[in-house]
Amino acid sequence: MKLGLHMPAMSWDGGPARFRATLGEIATAAEDAGFDAIDVADHVWQHPIMGGPYEPQLEAYTTLGFLAARTERVRLMALATAASYRAPGLLAKIVTTLDVLSGGRAMLGIGAGDYEDEAVGLGLPFGSFADRYDQLEDAIQVCLRMWTGDTGDERPFEGHEAHLGRPLNVPQSLQRPHPPILIAGSGEKRTLPLVARYADACNLPPSPELPRKLDILRGLCAEAGTDYDRIEKTAPFGFDVGERGEKVDELLHQLEWLAGMGIETVIGWVVGVERIRPLEIMAREVIPVVARFEPRRTVGAAAG
Repeated sequence: MKLGLHMPAMSWDGGPARFRATLGEIATAAEDAGFDAIDVADHVWQHPIMGGPYEPQLEAYTTLGFLAARTERVRLMALATAASYRAPGLLAKIVTTLDVLSGGRAMLGIGAGDYEDEAVGLGLPFGSFADRYDQLEDAIQVCLRMWTGDTGDERPFEGHEAHLGRPLNVPQSLQRPHPPILIAGSGEKRTLPLVARYADACNLPPSPELPRKLDILRGLCAEAGTDYDRIEKTAPFGFDVGERGEKVDELLHQLEWLAGMGIETVIGWVVGVERIRPLEIMAREVIPVVARFEPRRTVGAAAG
């Protein structure tokens, strides 16, 4: 099992004047600790579950550019990009740029979006549920078209809502055939079929439903002619090791539970991450242990 560090909130001591220093310290410590990835939330207002809109929130891809300059190894991703917030061609260019400037470490984490208030507040597109899933599929298809060959597939693209006259992309991403695509969510009607058709990774909520969701995904992959085992199975979580490591055993038990349900990578926020000490405890007492956890290979019924 691998662990990724997710940073959904930035209500750190010292406020914005220290964000640059704090974020750099966290990134260095996380990479040194052995985290596989660093991810940030794609919100322009802080989400209500993390404190609400008056708490600080940095723009995701600007932050990832900063992290690319401060790290050398970790994968970098927005978890998850709201598909409607950026025109698909621009999104492909943004992720390509991140991949080039990070030395080939970008991932496209993407979903349909879930925070209507911020979109309305700042004038960002946020349509109906069906509209947003159409935009999600458009965005994925455009990215794949623009990551084709040396310059992109330059034929005009006509999607549900996206219309590109010439999907040219120069320079191309360093990762070939393209930066990995993670599609977040567990919906059985729209999200998991998109995972089966297009994704290199999924991101499923940590619940007892996980084995069933993965069995459904396996069936959908069979229908789509996709190699199910190639898709990286990830889940969001929280890492709380306590002030002195007193909660490490509990966390290890939780991570072993997730591995037992088939999760290969857990992407979590670290309680007290800005103090750095929790990352050091993770480095000593958690990451080396979970590296030995073998995710269960799910077998079961195909999707119904």
